[in-house]
Amino acid sequence: MAKKILTIAMLTALVVNSCKEAPKQENAETSKTETVKKTADEIVKNSSTDKNGKKIEMSFNNTKDIVTVNFNGETFDLVGQRTGSGIWYKNENYELRGKGNDVELTKDGKVVFEHKDDIVETSLKNKKGETLNMIFNNTTNQANIYLNDGKQIELVEQKTASGIWYKNNHYELTGKGENLVLKKDGKTIFEK
Repeated sequence: MAKKILTIAMLTALVVNSCKEAPKQENAETSKTETVKKTADEIVKNSSTDKNGKKIEMSFNNTKDIVTVNFNGETFDLVGQRTGSGIWYKNENYELRGKGNDVELTKDGKVVFEHKDDIVETSLKNKKGETLNMIFNNTTNQANIYLNDGKQIELVEQKTASGIWYKNNHYELTGKGENLVLKKDGKTIFEK
């Protein structure tokens, strides 16, 4: 009888000790999983050239809200600032502002770099009363067009001997002067 009581006591002690150890292993695994799940910084790189041929390289760390700038052989970090739209970063000497592809870098209040895209906006109306609004970015060689103020159609410039030629997978805009043709999947949908 004493052997049975001793055996039961030992088994009970083993079960109790086993239950106490289980949460420690679970917590250790959870901690490891959380450590592994750390995300990498979101980095976006961009560069721009001004009208004089000077180049600026920017590496935006969106996770830390900083930008590393390489300009005129200098590399420096700027900290993000609150802005309604566009970008604004600064440190004690430099300030970087911009919107879209337009960028301005100042040093101690003086503009040292500026890039602005060459944008041309125009609108045409054909005999049917249809309107074609067009925004050409001559810096990036792209165009955004809107037929009758409908959805934006993004096109990329193609090489041509004269006139214009922009296209994407479905649309094609060709023309010379104010004579333009817009086609969708080969079918003319606007002509002037």
